[in-house]
Amino acid sequence: MQLPPKVTERAFARLAEIGAAAQGQALRIAVEGGGCSGFQYEIRLDAPRDDDLVLEKGGEKVLVDSVSLPFLQNATIDFTEELIGARFVIDNPNATSSCGCGTSFSM
Repeated sequence: MQLPPKVTERAFARLAEIGAAAQGQALRIAVEGGGCSGFQYEIRLDAPRDDDLVLEKGGEKVLVDSVSLPFLQNATIDFTEELIGARFVIDNPNATSSCGCGTSFSM
């Protein structure tokens, strides 16, 4: 059974910290061809579109377009802070391999 992506409390909390909703923005997660493994994630602030899946909590939103959705089924969108920096990350069980930077993957 295919399930939509999940968004962690940390990811929603980070969106609230940066004031995304107050600026009329949401976090867009998209999958595009390219990168060193075949596909890559695009993560940016954007406005919602008509064909987006909208995942919402506390007024903060995460958007996934209809083309990217099949690639992100059952994935988890999180926010992490490490010594090398802070970033949104995607744990994607559909990916068969990924590169060291975590933004490129294959299926």
